[in-house]
Amino acid sequence: MGLFKRKDSKNSIQSEKEDFDSTVTVNSARTSNASLRSPGYKGSGLPASIPELPIAKPPDPALDPAAYLRSIHAVRERCSLILNKAKRNRLNHFDVDMGKFMATASYIVSIIKRDYGPDYDSIPPHGRWQHFDVGGRPRVNQLLQSWPSTIDAQERTRRLIDLFVVSVLLDAGAGTRWSYKSKESGKIYSRSEGLAVATLEMFKSGLFSSDPTEPCQVDGAGLKKITVEVLAKGMQHSETNPLAGIEGRAGLLIRLSEALNNQDFFGVDARPGNMLDYLLSHPSTLASSVPIVPITTLWSVLMDGLSPIWPPSRTQIDGLSIGDAWPCSDLPKSPPAKPWESIVPFHKLTQWLCYSIMVPMSKLMKIHFAGSELLTGLPEYRNGGLLIDMGLLTLKEQDLERGIAAYKENAQIKGQPNVEVVPLFSTDDDVVVEWRAVTVGFLDELLDEVNGQLGLTGDDQLTLAQMLEAGSWKGGREIAEVSRPNTKEPPIMIRSDGTVF
Repeated sequence: MGLFKRKDSKNSIQSEKEDFDSTVTVNSARTSNASLRSPGYKGSGLPASIPELPIAKPPDPALDPAAYLRSIHAVRERCSLILNKAKRNRLNHFDVDMGKFMATASYIVSIIKRDYGPDYDSIPPHGRWQHFDVGGRPRVNQLLQSWPSTIDAQERTRRLIDLFVVSVLLDAGAGTRWSYKSKESGKIYSRSEGLAVATLEMFKSGLFSSDPTEPCQVDGAGLKKITVEVLAKGMQHSETNPLAGIEGRAGLLIRLSEALNNQDFFGVDARPGNMLDYLLSHPSTLASSVPIVPITTLWSVLMDGLSPIWPPSRTQIDGLSIGDAWPCSDLPKSPPAKPWESIVPFHKLTQWLCYSIMVPMSKLMKIHFAGSELLTGLPEYRNGGLLIDMGLLTLKEQDLERGIAAYKENAQIKGQPNVEVVPLFSTDDDVVVEWRAVTVGFLDELLDEVNGQLGLTGDDQLTLAQMLEAGSWKGGREIAEVSRPNTKEPPIMIRSDGTVF
């Protein structure tokens, strides 16, 4: 992609209409021409040549706006509109310095070279698997080895899907004061890795299973046992070790128990892992040298099957909950704009779930997911924080003052952080929605620049999932630790309910 250059003042005087005339940008190939041959996700052990499999186009928003906003296509398309404004420095809440774009890409490249160079092909895709293996202990492989050899690959995959679904749904930001002491090793972990180890140990103990003879599964009846108190005990949550959003996390699992009653997706025993059987038997799945599943089929399972878990207060269109989607002031409002046109969808947890459960299905069942490049970068605080800490984005003064005032008010609440003051906003604040949208857009642009700086072309190029894993997410965490060593928090704090970040 290269560095975006500012146009001179004569050429930059363009109507606002130009920002929204078309979503056909440099990202359009990722959206409109998705096919099996696109290098979106590198599975393991796949054949060198696999047949072409076109991917279904998104629903027409004029006919079914709710279905469109729930589609994976809509995330990149809607965020691209806001990226167009960002590249012209026309955002409502952030100033954009494109002169910092190259340096941001170079920082990501430096992290990737340090940890993986020159063997870039060894970079795993972004997913929950790596978080379970914190501290260099291969916990997932050890879990697999602990099961009898009579458990076949399909059931092993079901079990890992069970585990990964629950773990991802519990993976919202943990806060600055929480940590988890492993019952198995005695070691202490925090943040996303701490949540992963805690979930794994609860899973192995049978906390999510209704079958005492088979603890290592998740099912609807087992999840009905979950209460805030039960989850708090499992997560070691207390006044002195508070886990942010504990009520919201418990609520997600309780609502998941109801969602699993959908037998088409999750079978008669109501297990997340039974989606594997649904995918393998689906008419869109191609039985080739390996099973080939369109990413849109997996996406439908997650969006339709898990839609009951989202709180009822989420954005709705025609009475249908859209999930992680929010109104954004950057989108057009003048007539004849329709209500759906003001909304930008992210579906962050659904995408994180998608990335995560593709890994065991690829590793254990050799499933290939056609069109997986439709998945976007994750609009969360590590990726977004990197853009701010590198100076590519700067919060405008009026919003900064408002966010600082909110932080100071929040700091008066017992147990809330009160050092390293940063602006604080709620999840639905227009600042946060704009920040997340521009993060999705810039991650696509950064991927092209990172591959260019690494000199990678063709099939050797990093996928977006690899850059997220080895570069932007990790880089965002590391620069936050340097910039704010006491809390290690991002440059903007989010008042989370445990169901988005």
